[in-house]
Amino acid sequence: MLEKLGLIPISDIIKNKSIQNFLFLAIIQSSNVLITIISMPLLIQGIGVDQFGLVNLSLSVIVLLNIFVGFGYNLSAPREVAINQQNKVALSHIVSNIFSAKILLAGIASLSIFIGVFGFDLFQEYQIILAFSLMLLFSEATLPLWFFQGMEKMKLVSMANIFSKLLFLMGIVLFIHNPEQSKWVNFLMGFFGIAVNLFLLVYIRTFLRIKFYRPEFLAIWKSLTSNLLLFFSNLGSHIAANGGLIVLSFFTAAETLGMYSLAERVIMVMRMLPSLIVQAVYPNAAKLYVKDRVAFLKFSTKVLLLSLGTSAFLSVCTFLGSDIIIAVLSRASLPKSVEILKILAFIPFLATLNIWNIIVFLINDQKQLMFITSWLVCAYMLIASVLATAYYGEEGLAFALLSTEVVAFILSCYFNWRFNRKLVFELFSKN
Repeated sequence: MLEKLGLIPISDIIKNKSIQNFLFLAIIQSSNVLITIISMPLLIQGIGVDQFGLVNLSLSVIVLLNIFVGFGYNLSAPREVAINQQNKVALSHIVSNIFSAKILLAGIASLSIFIGVFGFDLFQEYQIILAFSLMLLFSEATLPLWFFQGMEKMKLVSMANIFSKLLFLMGIVLFIHNPEQSKWVNFLMGFFGIAVNLFLLVYIRTFLRIKFYRPEFLAIWKSLTSNLLLFFSNLGSHIAANGGLIVLSFFTAAETLGMYSLAERVIMVMRMLPSLIVQAVYPNAAKLYVKDRVAFLKFSTKVLLLSLGTSAFLSVCTFLGSDIIIAVLSRASLPKSVEILKILAFIPFLATLNIWNIIVFLINDQKQLMFITSWLVCAYMLIASVLATAYYGEEGLAFALLSTEVVAFILSCYFNWRFNRKLVFELFSKN
């Protein structure tokens, strides 16, 4: 099967829209990875392992709320923008309504956190850190990544993302020097994100001639209802993949959270690879699926094989080099973090197994199947994680997360076999 990957001229690779989308998305994620690698030892030295764990715990809560703020627009909005690229009036209304909806959702999420913190005394260990982290919700709401994806102009937003991360890193160096300043870490990330996003909005208005209208609440409500299944699918998938730290917070102290979160952050960065690949190849896969089924099967098979090879290499390297990775990131000897990282190292490879299944769900617009699958996986993850953590601690949690990826793959294969059996037969007959 490997010989079918073939050789593609470099010029064709550069011109390919899927490759371009992947490269620019990869630049964005690579800058995030690089800043994470650089900032972790600075933060651990500045605020300590225990405060580092609480900062990451707050970030986990915010990222979960960002799923609510995004509300599936990361998947639906680029399509709407792409369809209306040449219609400035329609595009202006789409952009205005989506930004208005996301800012409204960010306000609702912020209000819910304030009520939880100051009304019900929730999140007791990290209330102040979490309150200062709310800036990240509005950074997410004003991020126009979906717009530039639809316009196929990813270069500027990639450069802007790198710039905002460099500003964040500069802020850590200049302002974060002791545990009492831990509340400013996520605040700075959100503040610089918003500042750069405002620059991008000015660019959209001035150079692309996109007007910002008053929100049309009927259109906003319609888009929210149409995105409901996408939102719940994203939420379920996120909890299943990233909810481990929150589960662990109910069973252990801040210092253990810090050591676990160090290993988890390394893996969660690597786990972005499958979603990056799906986002990049989905538009081309959808076109091939309609025009040429054989070409789609060849294309999707190549994508899967290359992805599996890459993720397997990354997982093995992470497993073998876990001691070095933790030592470089923490500038200290943390055997517990090394042990956790070795267990979690194979999550990226297991997650990559599911790429073909997800692409098929997307090209067939099977939102309900994605919703059912994501929440079945989420339910398994929560049950397995709570039980494993209660009996075996952070090691048990790591194995529970590993098994969650296997369950996700098995369930997706089952649903594809049941509802897309003809395509599955074609895949094996053509290959």
